[in-house]
Amino acid sequence: MARRCELTGKGPMSGNNVSHAKNRTRRRFLPNLQDVTLMSESLGRSFKFKISNAALRTVDHRGGLDAFFAKSKDAELSADALKVKKEIAKATAAA
Repeated sequence: MARRCELTGKGPMSGNNVSHAKNRTRRRFLPNLQDVTLMSESLGRSFKFKISNAALRTVDHRGGLDAFFAKSKDAELSADALKVKKEIAKATAAA
C-alpha cells in the first residue's frame, strides 16, 4: 500500500542522516499516517481513510469532512476521496 495521505497527497520525502563526523547517508522521511473513520453530516454515514495527522487536524479545523471537501482541490485527493467528495457535493446540491 502506498504511503500517501488520501486527503492531502502528502508522501515520503528524502534527505540525509548526518553523523557527528558529517558523513551523509540517504534516508526517507515518512508521513505520520493514521487509519481513521470520518463522518459525513450531509450523507449521514462514515468513511474510512488513511490520512496524515496534519490532515486530520485540518479536517477538525475546517469543521468536518464536508467542509474540508468543499475547500479541497481535486488534484490532491485520492480516487476514493474524490468519489466521496462528489457524493457529498451531490447531496448538498439536492438539499
